[in-house]
Amino acid sequence: MSALPGSYEGTAVTGLDSSPVEAAPEVLAALPPLTAQTEAEAREIIARYPEPRSALLPMLHLVQSVQGYVAPEGLAFCATMLGLTNAEVGAVATFYTMYKRHPTGRHLVSVCTNTLCAVLGGQRIYEAVSADLGVGHDQTAADGSVTLEHAECLAACDYAPVVTVDYEFYDQQDVESARALVTALRRGERPAPTRGAPLTDFRGISRQLAGFSQHADAATERAAVDGPGVGEPTLIGVRLAAERGETAPPMDEGLPSPRPSQAQGGPRKEAVSQAQGGPRDGATGQTPTKRAADTAVASADTPAERAGAAQHHPDSGEPAGRAPAERGREGTDTPPTGTGAGQNNSVEREV
Repeated sequence: MSALPGSYEGTAVTGLDSSPVEAAPEVLAALPPLTAQTEAEAREIIARYPEPRSALLPMLHLVQSVQGYVAPEGLAFCATMLGLTNAEVGAVATFYTMYKRHPTGRHLVSVCTNTLCAVLGGQRIYEAVSADLGVGHDQTAADGSVTLEHAECLAACDYAPVVTVDYEFYDQQDVESARALVTALRRGERPAPTRGAPLTDFRGISRQLAGFSQHADAATERAAVDGPGVGEPTLIGVRLAAERGETAPPMDEGLPSPRPSQAQGGPRKEAVSQAQGGPRDGATGQTPTKRAADTAVASADTPAERAGAAQHHPDSGEPAGRAPAERGREGTDTPPTGTGAGQNNSVEREV
């Protein structure tokens, strides 16, 4: 990795947030305080889990919803509430990229630059938006409106290329539509996502991820729940299957049926030696397994292929130092008690 530890480039390459924990004094002084309400909501989160430390992830989202990122104060707050060390909390906060370690803009714009989105224009979108904002990955515009990041995958390949704002989807974007979207965000507008809930802001969605409503009233919350859902690109396979009369096979198709036991009146069974490769052909006296193995050896094109085919031939001996494996069973465990190395292991076949 060519990027230096602690750099934005290092974060982009590794996927881990390696930025410095400490913020500038003037930034820390401007942080909203973690109030008694924050503590009460933290205790509400803790009560959801049988083990307090399991509450760490939503608690980090909670402090991020108040202060805009996981500041040292928020990190220490979580550690105190959960009886953990700062190092334990910091290890989690620096691992997951949804926890920001420096002040974040009013909106978080994520541009997918993974394979399919990149091929369809995602990289060009990122570069254009980056130039307009004058920032790089995980950096915030000078006016504090937008933090930009390139995302490794946004799980929406059927809508590629995609951009999210505060984790809400804007599908099938191009350079001009993405630039217009970011321009509107900087003006204070909130363009409607292609699908999903109405747009709020980064602190609001962090509160939602903590398990609390980010909406001021029930009507707004209901509108978020009733937002547009799955669209045509996701459902096209289902539609084509219906038009063609295609259906998926039953889940149990192709699985062997359970064999009824003789005690239940099932069919008579006879022993067939697996070591001999099954029933013999009346004309040649060979089993199908041996005939196939002979063919594989004879048709091998190279000495290596011939040696491999011969090694799997039923007439080949076991490698030195290894007991014969049970035919038809996975692994190379030794035969069960009472089965000698030179004996044939048999299974029963229904007739």
